Amino acid sequence: MSISTAPWVWISALLSIAILSFLYRDNPLYKFAEHLFIGVANGYAVTFYWHNILVPALFDPLFRQGKLLYIIPFIIGLLYFTRFIPKISWLVRIPIGITIGYYVGASIPASIQAYIIKQIQGTILTPYNFQTWNAGTMGVIWSVILFIGVLCTLSYFYFSKAHKGILGTTSRVGIIFVMIGFGAAFGYTVMARISLLIGRLQFLLGDWLGIIH
Repeated sequence: MSISTAPWVWISALLSIAILSFLYRDNPLYKFAEHLFIGVANGYAVTFYWHNILVPALFDPLFRQGKLLYIIPFIIGLLYFTRFIPKISWLVRIPIGITIGYYVGASIPASIQAYIIKQIQGTILTPYNFQTWNAGTMGVIWSVILFIGVLCTLSYFYFSKAHKGILGTTSRVGIIFVMIGFGAAFGYTVMARISLLIGRLQFLLGDWLGIIH
């Protein structure tokens, strides 16, 4: 056992214990660590956006290079601060509307490509998909199960016809696949949290206390 003498390791360890103290109950130590984390994260974000986005992409072209066209996004950005002036606070809707419109317009093609087209390509039974599984004959079997699961799941969300007969059977099978998907997503979330806890325990018992190596 060799306890670390580095001050930053001690600060990190004490803050980790303060965060983990929430497992007992909400307490002042946890609140202090939580507020400190939020403050540091916001400070880092402000510095990051200032040096990596605002200065090189807006202030330098506008004030140093004389590109007057950049005055438009500069004024739109300043409208965010009208939120602090009650009489003209309604102007903040303009930059918010532009921001939401831009991100929605930019995310729709990316989402269609990532979540719809790629899913359809992965579901269609082709020799490439069989090889992608890299599981020999089991690859074919899993591909067929995936194809059937997608069709049954889609049939469960088809509400234009009563779920009777064949549609009733496929929709019930679709429920099983949906539950398997939810269970896998929940299991993945739990594993991610457990992985974070293991990382913290390794830090406390290894880097701080020197009990494990």
